[in-house]
Amino acid sequence: MTKNGLLPAALMGALAPALALAECAPAQVDIRGDFGTARFTVEIADDDAERAQGLMFRESLPSGQGMLFVYPAAGPASFWMKNTLIPLDMIFVGPDGVIDTVHSNAVPGDLTPIRGGDDILAVLEIKGGLATAIGIAPGDEMRHPAFGDAAEWSCSDQGGGQ
Repeated sequence: MTKNGLLPAALMGALAPALALAECAPAQVDIRGDFGTARFTVEIADDDAERAQGLMFRESLPSGQGMLFVYPAAGPASFWMKNTLIPLDMIFVGPDGVIDTVHSNAVPGDLTPIRGGDDILAVLEIKGGLATAIGIAPGDEMRHPAFGDAAEWSCSDQGGGQ
């Protein structure tokens, strides 16, 4: 681990084959893109009360953790930072598991709506600045059971192939 809690790029690359073969689980998401593969341990917010609370009032969020907001159906998604004490990156994902929008370093307490897109099924919130540091970008793919077999990189595709 580096001083900022990130794995060096060479180590992340070395772990990519193991991540591609690891079993999907509701408490984790995998993301792959030009940077390689990254994994986050997540809390799931999949009902109205959990989505409304989100990460409000949290004073910290470790680099390898996040919260995955899962909706019952894809649609428009917009977030704000009311009562949120830490900067967050928001990763908006369509029903096919493809990342649509990445909003970096949302400002704590800001009430300005952050739009993620019109066909969003899930939103991953992680530590602010981490998406940029890793290289997560629109077009990258997320793997999680919430996407079922709709995603090109689905949980049933444990080999990680396309």
